Amino acid sequence: MCSLSLRPVLPTARLTLRPPEAKDASRIAAQANDMGVAAMTLRMPHPYRLEDANAFLAGLNNPLAKDKIVFAIDDPDDGLVGVIGFHGEDPRAPELGYWLGRSYWGRGYATEAVRAVLRWARVEWGKKIVFAGHALENAASAGVLIKSGFLYTGEVLDQHSVAAGPTKTRMMVWLA
Repeated sequence: MCSLSLRPVLPTARLTLRPPEAKDASRIAAQANDMGVAAMTLRMPHPYRLEDANAFLAGLNNPLAKDKIVFAIDDPDDGLVGVIGFHGEDPRAPELGYWLGRSYWGRGYATEAVRAVLRWARVEWGKKIVFAGHALENAASAGVLIKSGFLYTGEVLDQHSVAAGPTKTRMMVWLA
């Protein structure tokens, strides 16, 4: 395992994954303030305001948030198009989460970003297991995770989306 940077920059074929910065707040708020985006996440409120983006970014700088590693997903022409990262209580097996602004759906960006962060997690971070989940009705996210090597665990969790209320989440696992 290499010397670990928790603020890496990961170039992909079309994107740059980098640490989010305070200047990203307005772009995060603009992309995330879409019920179609928020409803597919557990933690994102709707409406999503600039104050929410600022609080999210401030939380990343909290020393107690060391179990979170988050990347801004940047398109070279448009700037920030989404966010991807790891969180979770078990440091041996973090959970992956991500979202993209609606105008960037269907371009393969999510798959490209997921594959890049999994490669980083395996090579640099030394992770052997990563969990992820998707809302039952989110076939696109299921496809991203399957294309990235995730397998279904057989577990469906009753969870609560801040934006959409009760939701069922199909759990998946990636093994390095």
